[in-house]
Amino acid sequence: MRDLPPPQAGRPAAVPSQRHPPPRTLLGTGRAASVELRVRQALTDRLGFLNRATRLINASLDPAVTVRSLAKVLVPELADAALVHLRLPAPESGRGRDQHPPVELRLHRAEGTRLGTARRTVVARPDGPLDVALRGLGAPMGPAVLGTEDGERLRPLLAELYGARALAGLARGSALLLLPLPGRPERGRERSRTGTDDAATVGLLVLVRRPVAGEPARFDPADTQTAAHLATLAGLAVDTAQRYTRESEIADSLQRSMLPTHLPQPHGVRLAHRYLPGERAAQVGGDWYDAIPLPGNRVALVVGDVMGHSLTSAAVMGQLRTSAQTLAALDLPPHEVLYHLDEQAQRLGREEHLATCVFAVYDPIANRIVVSNAGHMPPALIHPDGRAELLEDLPAGAPIGVGGVDFSSRELDAPPGSALLLFTDGLVEHPRRPISTGLERLRKRLSAAHQHSPEQLCQEALRILPPEDRADDIALLAAAFDGIPAEDVAYWYLQPRSETPGRARRLAGHALRRWGLESLAENTELMVSELVTNAVRHAKKPVTLRLVRTSVLRCEVGDDSPALPRRRRARPEDEHGRGLELVAKCADGWGATRLGGGKVVWFEQRLPPRARVPVQGQGRG
Repeated sequence: MRDLPPPQAGRPAAVPSQRHPPPRTLLGTGRAASVELRVRQALTDRLGFLNRATRLINASLDPAVTVRSLAKVLVPELADAALVHLRLPAPESGRGRDQHPPVELRLHRAEGTRLGTARRTVVARPDGPLDVALRGLGAPMGPAVLGTEDGERLRPLLAELYGARALAGLARGSALLLLPLPGRPERGRERSRTGTDDAATVGLLVLVRRPVAGEPARFDPADTQTAAHLATLAGLAVDTAQRYTRESEIADSLQRSMLPTHLPQPHGVRLAHRYLPGERAAQVGGDWYDAIPLPGNRVALVVGDVMGHSLTSAAVMGQLRTSAQTLAALDLPPHEVLYHLDEQAQRLGREEHLATCVFAVYDPIANRIVVSNAGHMPPALIHPDGRAELLEDLPAGAPIGVGGVDFSSRELDAPPGSALLLFTDGLVEHPRRPISTGLERLRKRLSAAHQHSPEQLCQEALRILPPEDRADDIALLAAAFDGIPAEDVAYWYLQPRSETPGRARRLAGHALRRWGLESLAENTELMVSELVTNAVRHAKKPVTLRLVRTSVLRCEVGDDSPALPRRRRARPEDEHGRGLELVAKCADGWGATRLGGGKVVWFEQRLPPRARVPVQGQGRG
């Protein structure tokens, strides 16, 4: 689009070229049309062009879309060809205060030409023509016409950018215009002598006009100013998009670093999870999931969603997840965990931080699950017959962070063959339908599934929402309940008396022989005796002893004293203090945790290969 510049005093208005003629409206309705009318129409058309171009260039936060829009705006309205090069970020090792890492440009768009497609990435030679031009480029270079003195001064730079052979394909008389794509200068950076920040130049725009009928092409001052204005707009738009992309990647990395990379695989339950970020415009969310092993072979299942999409949401999510792990380790009931999370959310700062959460505890020995909800989507319980049920009658409560909320728990049967799916609202929300429709679609999809493995549940759930409709983050946690059969569990209450350690030793030995684990009997009896002796010394109520046979043999001794034992080296003259040292040496693993108002001390031993029970999900359960 080559409009007319205003006429100068004493000179007639410039005549537009035939290669880039002005719109018909510039010609008026007859030869007697006034120059003033033509100039006004030219200015109106140019402003309309700039308005349309500005909207297109600023329409996206994707750098590739911005570059494509810039090239399409310029060709063929202002030039026959356009090439857009973007600067690649410098490596971290080269970002010292006094260092100038090599400038690297990549061709992102070539419109109307094949120039530069053979070498899309160019590293500017230190102090070479391209490097010098980019570091001091604060204004348009050119316009210059090949074959003229000005054009020859640009030839070394263009040869470095495109190669001498490719440059030879440009016809003599072609007009070239090189324009910087300026970004926002970094804070604290010193400007160069040209008044520009070389690091703030995000790229380079090259415009080409070809000669017509042997007449050299040219860019007049109005064309140059228009192109420079659009290049500035595009540079700022690309810079904004690149900063947005970097911030989104940082936020996404932050969120993913706060989520578990893998889940534990406790006995009696199989777990699977999925996390899918939402669309790019939604930024990072605050969805999280977790599975926390608890005493007694139980496991806590958690899914939550911090409201909002920002770095703050991701940071609050990390703090709430850590708090949930700590509270779960205290073996509090699910509704008590939510109550303390609510208090914690109110202490995170002056701003209000709200989150929804479902907290469930599964007991594979009792085949029961206890669930509490804080304003979250209702979990889906899949029964052994394949029927899926949304736990919508579960007291939902208010979101975490509201304050003063009385949460409650509900206990449900979870027989072997059943499963539970926890999910965030991104799975069932859609701008064109109510959440109830999404929940019903999920229920039907899970009911129609032929298999209810945790992996299959996650896959089936995600099929209700096509990828293009996923506006929000999605977090899924699926648990398939296998349970631990009653014949693999032995449990006793023992009075805290002096003869109790001996009785515990005999009971453990009988159970191991019944299970065909005679090879483990001697070590197990010795460790049971030591742990029960310690428990009897501190207990005022009956001591509990439990043996559980899964892929390992687990022994748990509980008492009503909250003081956790510590391993220490006993001196030769000490009468006590050798029990835990002995357990640590004989067991494959041991530990202690608080349970209610007391504690549980446990140890595990690997089973002999022939004595191992079937793998979870196969055979038994």
